[in-house]
Amino acid sequence: MIKDTSAQDTVLAPPLVLKLKLPLLLGGAGLLVSALVWASFGRDSASVSVSGEELQMASLRMSTLTRDIATTGKIVAANAPILYATEEGTVTLISQPGDKVEKGAVLASIDSPKLASNLQQQQAVLEGLQSSLERARLDARRDQLQANKALDMAGVDLAAADRESRRGDQLIENGLISKIDYEKAKDDLHKAQLMFAHAEKETNLTKDTLTFEIKNKELEVNRQALVVAELQRQVEALQIKAPVEGIIGNWLIEQKARITAGQPVLTVVDLSAFEAELAVSESYADELGLGMDVELSFGDLTVIGQISSISPEVRNREVTARVRFEQSQGLKLRQNQRLSARVLLENRANVLMVKRGAFLTSGGAQLAYVVKGDLAQKIPVKLGARSMSDVEVLEGGKAGDVWVISSFEALQNAEQVRVR
Repeated sequence: MIKDTSAQDTVLAPPLVLKLKLPLLLGGAGLLVSALVWASFGRDSASVSVSGEELQMASLRMSTLTRDIATTGKIVAANAPILYATEEGTVTLISQPGDKVEKGAVLASIDSPKLASNLQQQQAVLEGLQSSLERARLDARRDQLQANKALDMAGVDLAAADRESRRGDQLIENGLISKIDYEKAKDDLHKAQLMFAHAEKETNLTKDTLTFEIKNKELEVNRQALVVAELQRQVEALQIKAPVEGIIGNWLIEQKARITAGQPVLTVVDLSAFEAELAVSESYADELGLGMDVELSFGDLTVIGQISSISPEVRNREVTARVRFEQSQGLKLRQNQRLSARVLLENRANVLMVKRGAFLTSGGAQLAYVVKGDLAQKIPVKLGARSMSDVEVLEGGKAGDVWVISSFEALQNAEQVRVR
């Protein structure tokens, strides 16, 4: 009985080729997988390719950053006074709007019968006071003459009494008169002396009194003269004159209109001095200051001025600023002429900066692409102050780096972009 066929089996050794085939296949598969993984990583790191002609690039540099504000404005007259009526009356406008006028020329006149009548009345009062003053001076001379006459008469009486007294002295020594007659002569002398002394005092008092009264009369005349002078000034002010040389701006009332005191009549524009009036966005209002330099552009000409005034209020989201500047014949300025301006806020020396571009909005001012060779790498950055042409770089770059400053739209927000 046969149990199995094991006695008939023969063990055969596998060929050498078959022994090496399996390790070779496994090794090749590993190399293929590694190549695919490497290719995958390479494709992910630079998945976008952009032509360099589509991008704008700029190098970071150390320089002086000038912060400024770009704005527009117009030329306005530095001096454009409004002339007002000084009294109530009927106005007659003499000069037409646009007429050139000299300083002091009569532009309008006001007819005020009330003021004219008042002036005439006060002039009559002045003339009456002046007549009273002259009369008082004549009376003073007369009274002074009477006082001097009384003094002279007292002097004559004193001289006569003194002579009689001396005669009495001689007669009493010779016993030719009685003692009573002698004493009477002495009494007459004493009386004459008293009368002369009182006459002298009366004369001085009369002189002082007359001087005082005349002075009061003169003060009354002077006071009334001031009243008349003021009324004459008001009458002269009815002739409205040009305070400056220039042109008539606008009539603010109609011809032959009835006006009240203080009502505006017309404007005069001084063409000898101009200022620039700028409209600055309210977001920069807190940064404006008096005396700041402003670069004004009139076509091909550029001048430097200084801010002279800043409006305290905001209108239409703008703040109005006035700029004074040196003027020359070459400017040929006109009222309301348009201009462009650049307000120079500050200068920062030794600042790392790069030219402004669309990358500020594309990256939200927090991202940038730095170009190294043919790759553009996205990096986080921190930016600072900005001017019209440059922006300060605080973090994320160094001098000599090249950044993409155009829009990031073509870069598709990739981490790395190949620039060809």
